[in-house]
Parts: sequence; structure tokens; C-alpha cells
Amino acid sequence: MESARAAAQDGGWAHGIALMGEPKYPSEFKHFDYADPKAPKGGLVRLGTQGGFDNFNLVVAGLKGDLEGGVAQIYDTLLTESLDEPFTSYGLLAEGVKLANDLSSVTFRLRENVRWHDGQPITPEDVVWSYKTWRANNPFYAAYYKTVTKGEVTGPRDVTFTFADKGNRELPQVLGQFRVLPKHWWTGKDAEGRQRDVTQTTLEIPLGSGPYRLAKFEPGRSATYERVADYWGADLPVNAGRYNFGTMRNEYFRDSTVLIEALKGDRVDFRNENVARNWSTAYDDFPAVKQGRLIKEEFPDRGDGRMQAFVFNTRKAKFSDERVRRAFNLAMNFEEMNRSIFYGMYKRVDSYFFGSELASSGLPQGEELAILESVKDKVPASVFTTPYTNPVNGTPDAVRANLREAVRLLREAGYELRDGRMTNLKTGEPLTVEFLESQSAFEPPILSFSAQLKLIGIQTSLRMIDLAQYKNRLRNFDFDVITNSWGQSRSPGNEQRDDWGSAAADEKGSDNLIGIKDPAIDTLIERVIFAKDRPGVLAATHALDRVLLAHNFVVPQWASNVSRTLRWNRFGHPATLPLYGSSGFPTTWWYDEALAAKTGAPR
Repeated sequence: MESARAAAQDGGWAHGIALMGEPKYPSEFKHFDYADPKAPKGGLVRLGTQGGFDNFNLVVAGLKGDLEGGVAQIYDTLLTESLDEPFTSYGLLAEGVKLANDLSSVTFRLRENVRWHDGQPITPEDVVWSYKTWRANNPFYAAYYKTVTKGEVTGPRDVTFTFADKGNRELPQVLGQFRVLPKHWWTGKDAEGRQRDVTQTTLEIPLGSGPYRLAKFEPGRSATYERVADYWGADLPVNAGRYNFGTMRNEYFRDSTVLIEALKGDRVDFRNENVARNWSTAYDDFPAVKQGRLIKEEFPDRGDGRMQAFVFNTRKAKFSDERVRRAFNLAMNFEEMNRSIFYGMYKRVDSYFFGSELASSGLPQGEELAILESVKDKVPASVFTTPYTNPVNGTPDAVRANLREAVRLLREAGYELRDGRMTNLKTGEPLTVEFLESQSAFEPPILSFSAQLKLIGIQTSLRMIDLAQYKNRLRNFDFDVITNSWGQSRSPGNEQRDDWGSAAADEKGSDNLIGIKDPAIDTLIERVIFAKDRPGVLAATHALDRVLLAHNFVVPQWASNVSRTLRWNRFGHPATLPLYGSSGFPTTWWYDEALAAKTGAPR
């Protein structure tokens, strides 16, 4: 049997494509293994979120206003990913995909019955307009689609995208991921006769095509989504056993402490608890937990890499020197934090792809070494001689030794201690740092870190602001040091340009929060994107990871290989959970009437 990708590259149509290898599911498959097609439909699930919202326009998310996070589910994409394979996509709006033999273009063929919630058909013109709109108005997509030269209608149901480069295996699937928007709605007028503007925020309920529609909302407080009874894609194999809840309601809370109390008060149904102190102390004496009505359960996190760290804004001169940044890492006593604050639950992050096979380790060898040799004159020499390690503290002797090394590096970088302050010899200015934060859970580790920094004369402050202000300052790169987490794909590619690429460093709203402008890193990103097979992806990503680490752009924080959750015991799930994506909640779960009868119905 001819492979799906080979068929797609041989002028035929494929039902799905994998970045490397072949799709797990054949064209005639009935459902994903981690979804139960017999799952009951209906019931209410209430999700809690910290913050607020004033926008339903996905296009300007991250650039203007605060997006209501659930609105993405009202739109469908050309392809949808499987959660038990590494980056494999199957047709959703598109019934088939066809690739040029040299991967210089991709063509999608829409299904005949695809339609918007108002009954109008989804057309190739919608797809092309959406692509152009995303690219023109969002810096992430501008970087993501950098090498796409053209999107055009090529048939009654066909759309073709042409690429500047050949051989980018990821780009066809990347193009299958954007949410297709209704051109006729966005270019039309609202109920008051005002012209809609896709470049601005809106609180008008938008038109979608997906399994849910936005039914009602209270600005900044709650948004209620209802399952679409006549959803065009309900019977597709990729949707069987998914989107089971009749109603999904997002409840917003300004403070994480209030959010926890809302869970205890049965105002929300599910919580991912990422604060070790709360997991260890906030729930065990709660009667509903003892009664089994509120379930504490850990689910494994598999495969997806992640970097969580204190992030320096290297656009500022005081953080432009790698030695200064390394000195901060030497001063952070993670071992004491883990003991006294985190209840020993975390491991120290030591890779931008921590927790996955994409993380570098040891010294470079084989193909990875060859890739690094190609940029040898542009990367730190240590990438060839010294595996990256974080400083280890935890004992008085280790703390003293690391602080002495930090002071030595700061002296090399042009600082000295004057009257207890680390002072720049050229400018006479003390080295100060403001930690910018919106989540109170980070206050204890920041204060612990600050106490260590003060021992070497670095003056610190902590500014707590609300989430809206915080997002705005990040969009404008207005900070000294923040906490950020970059989640990674199992098959990294074009998004790396937005994370670390030079072109994104000055693009407001990009994920290059660090401000990296480095030609070697740009070259390595392209090696990741254009890798031809899985070993090539691994080698190029290991090389990129190793160089990012060597520059000490961040002070890595901590992570766990499990997702800690709490839920009111009124929900069921398939016997098989996704290999990736933790529990799969709420997409493949359902409301269980029998459990709800024992636990009590949600309000």
C-alpha cells in the first residue's frame, strides 16, 4: 500500500499526513483510540480562569485587549492533530491534502458540506482571506508563515499555498492549523450597522464553524458556550467521542486564592494545580476530598518539552552580558526553594525542551556535532567542551562557593562591590532588578531568590500588577525580569523563529521576550525547520538547545512530569487517555449522570 505522504506527493489526495513516518490511522478509521464514540452528550462543565477578558477577536490576541480563552473552540481548522502520535494531522475542514513532490506547495480540498453556524458554506475564499488576515495582523503568524509566498483558490473546493523554499516538511501541516474565519461576517456590518474591523478587539459574539458556539457572556466575568446541535462535523472520525459537554462555562476570577475557594465552593469543576504548596496543604482537610466528591489525581505529562524560567530582557544593557546573567543563576538556591517552598515536588529545568527526547545532554556527537561545527565561529566554545549544568546549592559550602563565583563573573563584567552594592565601574550605577509578576504564587520563590541576590549586592524589587497590565508590559517588552514558560511541540519547527529568531526580537507581541538576535541561533532554527527525518530533527534541536543554554539567556526554574488536577466527581473519561496532552480534559471527557447523582449537580 502506498504511504499517505507518498500518495500526497505523487499527485494524489491523502486523508492525513505525518511529519515523520506514516499516520497511525488509515483512511477508513472510525475514531481516535483515546476517544469513546459511545460517550454521552450533554451536561455542564465549569472551568475557572484567573484574570478577565474584553475581546473575542482571536486575530489580535496577545496584541490588544484580553482574549476570552474559550473562543478558539468555535472555529475549525483545515487539519486536526492526533494526540497519540508525534505531529500527525488528519483532515477536518479539508477532506484531502496534496503535496508537491519537492514540498514547494500544498493543496487542501474542502469537504462538500462544511458550513458556518449561520448556514452559509465555508469556501476556499474564506481560507485564503483568513490566511492573509492572520499573517498581516499577528506577528506570530507573520513569522510562522515567513516562507509562504502565496495562498490562492485553485479549484471549486481547493486552496493552494506556495512556498519560497523547498523541503520544509512541517509547513504543510502548519498551514493546516490556522483557524478559518468567516470572510462574509468580518467584512460585513454588525446589528447596529457598524463596519466590523478584524484589526480591533470586539465583544460582539462572533460567527464560527466549530463544535461550540458562544451563547452568552458577562464581560470580564463569564462566557458560556453551547454545543452546536447541527454541527456539520459531528460525525467525522476525528470528532467521534469528542466535544461531549452540552454546555461549557468559563468563570473568571481576579486572584488565584479566590479561584481555589471557588473550586471548594463548587463554582468550578476542574483545576490544574501548579502550586506545590496548595497541592500539599490546601485540600486534604477539605470534607469533599475526604468524601471522594472532589478528586485529586495526577496525570503523566509525556513528550512535550518545556522551558520555564526567570527571563532577562537582554534589550537592557545591564542584562546584555552573559556573565551577569550566569551570576544570577549561581545565586539562586533552587535546592532550598524545593525543600522549603515546593515540598520537594520539582526538578530543576536544564533544557529548553525539558522532559522530552529533544533535550540536549552530554557532549555533542555525530550529526549534532557536525551541525554545530558549521557555526563554530559564532557559538560559545563551551558547547563543544562542557555540557550545560545549573549550579547546585543546598549546602552552606556550595552556596558560598557559588556566590564567590557569581561575584567573580560580575567583576569580569565590569562591576565591583561598593558599600554593599554591586556597582557598574563605568557608569557608577548600582545593579538593580525589578521582578515583574501578576501571580501571587511566584512571590515566595522570588523573595527567596532576591535574598540570595542581595548577599552579592544586587538590589531587587518585586512589582505585582494585574494580569491586563502584565500582558501589556510584556507585549511592549517593558520589564527587567519576568517568569515565562515556553511549551514546545513534539516536532519543533517554524514557531522557533518567533521564540528565538532575530526578526521577532523587535516585533511587539512576539514570543522572543528575551530579545535574542543571534545569527548562529537563526541558522540552527532553519536547520530544525528543514530537517528531513526524525534523527535530523533531534540532532538540530539538540544543537539549538545547547547554544541557547550556553548563552545563559534565562535562569531555569522548575518543572514536574505530572499534571496535578482536582475535579468534582461528576465526569467520566475513556479507558485510554491521550499519549500526549495529559488527561485530555475536557475534550474527550463527558458528564456522568450516575456520578453527578452522588456528588450533586453543578450550579
